Amino acid sequence: MRKTPFKPVLSFLLFPCLNILFIEIGMAQNTTFIPVNVGMALDLGSDLDGEIALSCINMALSDFYATHGGYETRVVLAIRDSKKDVVGAAAAALDLIKNVEVQAILGPSTSMQANLVIELGEKAQVPIISFSASSPSLASIRSPYFFRATNDDSAQVNAISALVQSFGWREAVPIYIDNEYGEGVIPYLTDALQAVDVRVPYRSVISPSATDAQIVAELYKLMTMQARVFIVHLFPYLGARLFAKAKEIGMMSEGYVWIMTDGLTAKFLSSPNPSVTDTMQGILGIKPYVPRTKELENFRARWKRKFLQDNPNSIDAELNIYGLWAYDATKALAMAVDKAGATNFGFQKANVASSSSTDLATLGISLNGPNLLQALSNTSFKGLTGDYHFIDRQLQPPAFQIVNVIGNGGREIGFWTPAKGLVKQLDPGINKTTNSTSMSGISAAFFPGDTTVIPKGWEIPTNEKKLKIGVPLKDGFSEFVAVTTDPISNATKVTGYCIEVFDAVVKALPYALPYEYIPYVNPDGKPAGTYDDLAYQVYLKNYDAVVGDMTIVFNRSLYIDYTLPYTESGVNMIVPIADNNSKNAWVFMKPLTWDLWVSTFVLFVFIGFVVWVLEHRVNEDFRGSASDQAGASFWFSFSTMVFAQRERVVSNLARAVVIIWFFVVLVVSQSYTASLTSLLTVQQLQPTVTDVHDLIMKGEYVGYLKGSFVIGILLGLGFDKSKLRVYNSPEECHELFSKGSGNGGIAAAFDEVPYTKLFLSKYCSQYTMIDPTFQTAGFGFVFPKGSSIVPDISRAILNVTEGDQMKQIEDAWFGKRGSCPDSSSSVSSNTLSLKSFWGLFLIAGLAAFLALIIFFVMFVYRERRELSHSDPTAPIWDRTKNFFRVFIQRDSMSLNSRQMELTDRNGISLPTIGVPSPSACSIHAQFPEDPSSTDYDSSPDRQTPQEVVLNIDQLTDQNQERTTALEIDRENN
Repeated sequence: MRKTPFKPVLSFLLFPCLNILFIEIGMAQNTTFIPVNVGMALDLGSDLDGEIALSCINMALSDFYATHGGYETRVVLAIRDSKKDVVGAAAAALDLIKNVEVQAILGPSTSMQANLVIELGEKAQVPIISFSASSPSLASIRSPYFFRATNDDSAQVNAISALVQSFGWREAVPIYIDNEYGEGVIPYLTDALQAVDVRVPYRSVISPSATDAQIVAELYKLMTMQARVFIVHLFPYLGARLFAKAKEIGMMSEGYVWIMTDGLTAKFLSSPNPSVTDTMQGILGIKPYVPRTKELENFRARWKRKFLQDNPNSIDAELNIYGLWAYDATKALAMAVDKAGATNFGFQKANVASSSSTDLATLGISLNGPNLLQALSNTSFKGLTGDYHFIDRQLQPPAFQIVNVIGNGGREIGFWTPAKGLVKQLDPGINKTTNSTSMSGISAAFFPGDTTVIPKGWEIPTNEKKLKIGVPLKDGFSEFVAVTTDPISNATKVTGYCIEVFDAVVKALPYALPYEYIPYVNPDGKPAGTYDDLAYQVYLKNYDAVVGDMTIVFNRSLYIDYTLPYTESGVNMIVPIADNNSKNAWVFMKPLTWDLWVSTFVLFVFIGFVVWVLEHRVNEDFRGSASDQAGASFWFSFSTMVFAQRERVVSNLARAVVIIWFFVVLVVSQSYTASLTSLLTVQQLQPTVTDVHDLIMKGEYVGYLKGSFVIGILLGLGFDKSKLRVYNSPEECHELFSKGSGNGGIAAAFDEVPYTKLFLSKYCSQYTMIDPTFQTAGFGFVFPKGSSIVPDISRAILNVTEGDQMKQIEDAWFGKRGSCPDSSSSVSSNTLSLKSFWGLFLIAGLAAFLALIIFFVMFVYRERRELSHSDPTAPIWDRTKNFFRVFIQRDSMSLNSRQMELTDRNGISLPTIGVPSPSACSIHAQFPEDPSSTDYDSSPDRQTPQEVVLNIDQLTDQNQERTTALEIDRENN
């Protein structure tokens, strides 16, 4: 048999004795300490939490003065039982302040008791330090003498909202106690949930004195709602009863989610009771995180031994977070008491009449209160719960631990910190955690029903097994929604494009969703109202949803929610189309617009003028009388249109202009020919109306679908209400078009894209869709405001519309539109405009203008002698006439002019170099090669061909000599 080691046993037995010895020695060294009265108002007696807190307070004082024996002050506790009552707590505080003249008060236990106690403390300037009153309504800023040595309940709401968001739940119902403790946190919790798009459809309030029957009644009420996520903020005794009854009626089964606030979590999991935790399996909880340190573990062991010694019957008691806060708060108070000084511990009596008999009237004011207040505000140390210091008399919120109730305890699944959000592990030293609001931030959890499958957070209420879905009854456009009745079975059948789309969307959901279609009709089978009325029925909760050709519009979205659209959006105008190509005598004018006709004519005239300017001095074809010159110029210019010009072009500048002009004429003429051919041979289907404003100005009648919101768009555009006609079906719309606007019909119809496409699929050869498109959001399914099913339905719509299934549904109800042209495209036109040719015209015009500039510069330079003969002092009109006199003369220095002069003298002309001339061929005509020909004239006066050639050579030499002489004169000048 092994023997127990002697040294460890001896150390274990001697440690408590040595600790007591050191305490006694320290007290003996300073036997002149100053006692300072400190009150304590807690719920004692039957409340185990009060006894736990009291034991921690006593241990705190003992431990503190054991290590701080040199302090002059000693805290002396004056204990009062507040008896779980607001009046009892106020009476205890009043007694402590007035009769004991305490310098501070530890307590009270609850937030309800704290209100009046805080008022008493402020009146007497006695600090109130509570380590368990957590209601946000007890904000420290309301009283400078109230110190909250615990967590504010509002500190945990962000952790709860992050947890709800991480699982993707969209609705949550808070269940809270009907007092200040419960009501204080609800506004903060609601705001935190709404900040992450989580809706709070209902608030369940439980009375502190609620019976089991009342609790069950409230739970049954919750079962009738869709929300399945419940956040419980109750006192522990009430929370245990709630969970027990919830399990009895089946609300601790699969699909339900329960989240406890820190008060319940700390109570139930610090000292778990199998009878209680058995009813809480799968519940999630939030509790403050306390780092595990050697000091904390040592204190837990010492506290357990001491508490069992003082309370031998409480063997199941476990140290909780409130006991740790009580320990640290007492230590902070002991430090602050000594720091505040050892004087002025008295009270200044109230200056009241001696006959006053009320305790409040005779309440004095602590002389040391302000000093102690300042000392507490500046106190900081490393406590059992971590870094301990007050900011604005409030402890800073710690990290929160996320636990999952499994078995007889809680399993840690993650943490939440204000800076990093949800994390799986908390390691401040390494600091590897990152902010997270997704499931990757925490570990997997078990939920009620012993499942790891994450509940979707809502379900169809147990008293309504199927969703009641309203559908509209329509007279026309039955392809979208059709309600029929079987004559044999008298059963109602709902079909249509919208119905089939919704069926496909529900099948795409990751869970089953039972529903039934209920037509929106009166008992006589007629429609019960408009689409707005049907949408409002969802708001009134007469229907759970609406499925049909319901357009997403703003005014309805104020009281209902839409899913994402599942059709194209917009409102278009439908107009008839007709062959506008009337084969009349003026059809040749249609290929070009009027601006192109005018521009082309002007450019023809301008080019003719430029060619005349460049050619009339050197080219005999452009000389003669004024009428001859004008006729020749315009004839030359317009004959280039068919390249039938016969005039020669001599000047190089004119040749450059004409070459560019030939290219322009070629492009324009070919384009005109192609357009005219298309007009004459192809059927030109054009819309009868292309502009909405033309309809308004002419007072035309237009149509719209009955019950559609399109009437609001038409009135907004400026249509008179008397000019609007209603139709119910595509056939009625076609009939109105056939009559015409002047015969009781319409000139155009306005409708949404799905309707217009259906109409055009039936009459695609007779009508077309014209822009502009008035934007709308398309068709969507209607659900109640804030419905948690809307996001799932919207995601399923995306799943269906992105695949081939949507096209198959459209083809099944609207037919394949391959044989019908796309009417949404704009109608083409064969008319050519100036926009297509302005670049060519610009090039031709610039070339001609540049040639004119070059010509006039050369003209002025070459004719400067002739121009200088005019008198400089002569009037401008005389000098202008002299300029034009010289300008219209033949250029005697040009080779072509000399040839023309030679022709005038001899009756023949020389061929121009490189340009065949009819005059050049006249030599052969005058002098045939066969002299014996009958055409040969042998008169004495007629020169022989040899003589003519000789004379030509002589004249050529003379011209060359004259030209050379003129050039020498110019150089000399």
